[in-house]
Amino acid sequence: MDGALFDLLARWLHFIAGIIWVGHNYSSVVQRPDWRPLVASDLSEPDSPRLKAVINREHGTFRWAAVVAWAAGMFMLWQRGWLVPALTLEGALAPLGLGVWIGTIMLANLWFVLWPHQKKVLGLKPASIDERLRCSRITHLSSRTNTMLSVPLLFFMATGSHGGFLFG
Repeated sequence: MDGALFDLLARWLHFIAGIIWVGHNYSSVVQRPDWRPLVASDLSEPDSPRLKAVINREHGTFRWAAVVAWAAGMFMLWQRGWLVPALTLEGALAPLGLGVWIGTIMLANLWFVLWPHQKKVLGLKPASIDERLRCSRITHLSSRTNTMLSVPLLFFMATGSHGGFLFG
């Protein structure tokens, strides 16, 4: 496959997966702008297997879109020979590198903080009601952290293409 075709595919994968990933964060904020703590009765009723499957699929799409967006972005940087200069915040690639680091933090937050706790809240992993209630707060804060981090992430990504000369 031609290098230009790989680049086009990586760009579209990065773009579409990024919309899914960041869009999920923003829709969460719109659907539930304030945090209302769960109560034990919210979690004591067993969920239907169908509901769990739907919830798991939705969260799976979101989680894997994050991986695809991050991996496609890293591939594009590597393909251009920009990966190390971006990661070490060199010259005109510094803004793009900041976006890379923020995206990496967001990905780690999603996979290592949010998702392990969300599995307990959703009942996909066994946990007591008290533990599920505690985890619901953690998932809320983790999700909001990623939503807030997406603003500078998008800024630095755009600056990398449309203003990196300011940092050169």
